[in-house]
Order: sequence, then C-alpha cells, then structure tokens
Amino acid sequence: MYTSDLMKTLENKIALVTGSSRGVGKEIALRLSDHVARVVIHYGRNRNAAMSVVEEIRAKGKSSVCFRADLTKEKEAQQLIQRPRERIADIDILVNNYGPILVKPWENLEPEDWDHMLHSNLESAFYCIKAVLPGMRKKKWGRIINIGYSRVEQLVAYQRILPYAIAKTGLLILTRSVAASVAADGITVNMVSPGLMEEGVLPKDQNIPAGRLGRFEDVSNAVLFLVSEQASYITGSNLIVSGGWKI
Repeated sequence: MYTSDLMKTLENKIALVTGSSRGVGKEIALRLSDHVARVVIHYGRNRNAAMSVVEEIRAKGKSSVCFRADLTKEKEAQQLIQRPRERIADIDILVNNYGPILVKPWENLEPEDWDHMLHSNLESAFYCIKAVLPGMRKKKWGRIINIGYSRVEQLVAYQRILPYAIAKTGLLILTRSVAASVAADGITVNMVSPGLMEEGVLPKDQNIPAGRLGRFEDVSNAVLFLVSEQASYITGSNLIVSGGWKI
C-alpha cells in the first residue's frame, strides 16, 4: 500500500501520540515507529507501561522517549509539546488519542463526570493543537490526527455515553475548523473514528456488516495512511473505521 518513496518523507519526522502507554495509542505509536525518526510516548499515570512501549520501540532500532502530562490542564499540554522541542526538535506528527470513555446513564452523571469527559476528550486536543502549530507552521509541514468515535456525524440519542459523544462531536468540528485555517501552511488535520473494538468497553454488537469487531491495527493503518504523502491533499476528513457498523 505504501511505496518506499512515499513513506520516505517520514524518515526524519518526530511523532507524538497522546495516551500511548497502552491500547490503541500504543498500537499507533508502534506502527508509526516503523517509519518516523522518533516517537514520543505520552502517559498520565503509568510510567512503567510507557517505558515498556519506549523499550519496545528501541528494540526495533528506533528512537523513543516518554513524558508525563495531565492534558486536561493547558500548561501541562504546552509543556508536553515544549519538552521534545527543547530536547529533540519540533513535533511533526501529533496524534490526539488521549481521552477515556465513561459508560453511565446520563441521569446518573455527576458534574465532575461531565467535566472530565469534555476536558479529556476535547479540550486536551485543543490545547495540544494550539501548542504544536507554531512549529509546524515554521516548517510548512505537519500532520494532526484526532481519534474520534464512529458515530459522531450522526445526531442521535446517547443514553449511556452522552458527554463522551458530545466531546467527540465537538472534536470533529475542531478538526475541520483547524484544517481549514492551516491548509495553506502545508498542515493537514484529520480524524480517525473507530467503531466497536475488540478490547473496547462499549457493549458488543453482533450486527457489524464486516462480521467482526475492530482491531487496534485497523486504526493504526488509517492513521499511517493519513500521515503519509498519499494523503497530503486530504484534510478536514473523518475516516470511519467501523466495519460498516451503524453507518
């Protein structure tokens, strides 16, 4: 799918994947590490898990470091972008993967539940994007990928994931708004939206046209495509990775 010439443009790039100490973020980081110069791993609490990913990347002969940050706080998000800049170089590829999901009837939500879902899934991406754009603009090249949810473009009722769905819908609007404003700077901004995943927390649904749940590599394949030169004219898109589930 990817020719060596098209992927060669990534050889000297620095990628940051938020929430990459485990799960789909880890898979994305590992996949990118096969093509970029260095991958920055971000974690919130579990440094051991983050270092395990770093060591896995280093075992492949590639370069990696990890940094901790609470991305619900703007200052820490800025510092997460600044630290690689000071030690290595500006971030070329930003994957905003961080953002937990809360499955809870909306009537039982506490104000702190609501706030945390919006802060972690929407505001964290906003903070990171604002911090990373100056470096990308300076280089006239950049790739930003936001990880969404496959049903964000469907305005339907959400009984058990309401603030999460609202945050991810807002993330799509943010994606398209930023994409339009930075396209002339050689920067693309896109979203990859997974459906039901094998290791996800949402109730499993047998009615998936593709006949199976999503795998982490399905998502990382989509991310790799969107950061490649093959996707250099694609921006503001939402690539749904759901096997046709509820499209």
